[in-house]
Amino acid sequence: MMHAQFDPAAREALAAEAVLAKTRKDLTWQQIADAAGLSVAFVTAAVLGQHALPTDSAKAVAELLGLDQDAELLLRTIPTRGSIPGGIPTDPTIYRFHEMLLVYGTTLKALVHEQFGDGIISAINFKLDVRKVADPEGGERAVITLDGKYLPTKPF
Repeated sequence: MMHAQFDPAAREALAAEAVLAKTRKDLTWQQIADAAGLSVAFVTAAVLGQHALPTDSAKAVAELLGLDQDAELLLRTIPTRGSIPGGIPTDPTIYRFHEMLLVYGTTLKALVHEQFGDGIISAINFKLDVRKVADPEGGERAVITLDGKYLPTKPF
């Protein structure tokens, strides 16, 4: 049976414990995802408290990180989502994503509605990918793909 949380504090504490275990064991998010048998973006989000893991994946992650049975159980619960409380984020990396939406949010909305009509892009039926590529002008670039199912507004 699936269970849901109503208070994010337990998952926040578990996330801190899991990240500490990840660091102590010198693991990558990809290694944790490989143990879970799911995508690195989904597993990272789950360990950080934003998704529930399936039973087998939660067991594998808990075992790899050396977490107890209560932590494994908590990894399977449906969380209270939303990891940026209190308005404008202060972490520089997260703030830049916020800034990107401030600058390009209306553009994205206009282009999505022009191409698809009235509706939204799902963050539930969703895939995320982050890749590092060489910049032809030197250095590196981040390629971030947000791949969400389009859900049209249905008149009723």
